[in-house]
Amino acid sequence: MVFAIGNVNAQDGQTSKGKWLIEANTGFSGAGQLSLYQHTANTSFGLNSIEGTTIWSVGTEGGYFVMDDLALKAGLGYTDYDGTSIFSYKLGAKYYVISQIPVQVDLSGASIQDEDDNPLWLGLQGGYAFFLGENVSIEPGLRYSVSLNEEVTDEGIFEARIGFALHF
Repeated sequence: MVFAIGNVNAQDGQTSKGKWLIEANTGFSGAGQLSLYQHTANTSFGLNSIEGTTIWSVGTEGGYFVMDDLALKAGLGYTDYDGTSIFSYKLGAKYYVISQIPVQVDLSGASIQDEDDNPLWLGLQGGYAFFLGENVSIEPGLRYSVSLNEEVTDEGIFEARIGFALHF
């Protein structure tokens, strides 16, 4: 009960209009067979190695609260897929239900080295925000992304995520 009260008090005002948000995320998917498109449009930190294929990524997202509990966000990332460079972007909105349950919808895309087809994804993400202090939250959640490209044969991607956010 002490933790719950401290959690509510710590997050008071952190999702208010005029505040800023900077996030770093990491994701874990159950994809056993990797494809080039499954790991594009990634604005999180990650490292995977499956069947000799190594994939690492770095990125971040930021947002501005245009009204209480609603932030408009943008993100940039870089992924190295076994020597192939992928630059990614994300645009979206994140709403904190009762200032503690983040729900996000976004559009993400990528530019893949030596590829003509650049993937585009629609994502939906939800979770819970644990506020550890005045400016920091940990936000575990689930994410589902679906391809908006006809050329991409990958079906939707389901991930468990852990996000770390700074609130200013």
